Amino acid sequence: MSVNLQVPAKQDVKGLIAACMNNQGEDAFCQSMTPAHWATLAPFLQYFTLAQGQVLISQGALDRTLYFVESGSLSVHFQDADDRVRLAIVGAGAALGEGGFFSHLPRNATVQAATDCKLWSLTPLRFGELSSRQPACALALAMALGALVSKRMLSRRKRIAVT
Repeated sequence: MSVNLQVPAKQDVKGLIAACMNNQGEDAFCQSMTPAHWATLAPFLQYFTLAQGQVLISQGALDRTLYFVESGSLSVHFQDADDRVRLAIVGAGAALGEGGFFSHLPRNATVQAATDCKLWSLTPLRFGELSSRQPACALALAMALGALVSKRMLSRRKRIAVT
């Protein structure tokens, strides 16, 4: 993945919080995450941008990074022997990568920027630090991600989108 890493002077997640709170989609993320949780989580996140067409997650990759979408949209698709099959469009206020984050298994879909995107990432190492330093916030995040996985697994159309 080739991304444009930008480190804001201060980890300002206000745009991400607003996107999450405004996301009313069927697989909306973080309705249980409060602004206080986000403020606690912010120092553990890495901000970056993704240009239209760039790949965020490659099917089969072993990466376990978790992503949060502040703005833009991403296409989630499964690559079979014949061609790509688009599964979902994921937008602002969504999380991606929760399947690999929890399972330690290869990614089961490819995620590509459909538009220019602003994203935040959380690596397993940083989540471990969060768990040690701020266990209540780590638990709230894990529960919100668990709810997201459950919602996606209940939707036949989005089941494979658990990346």
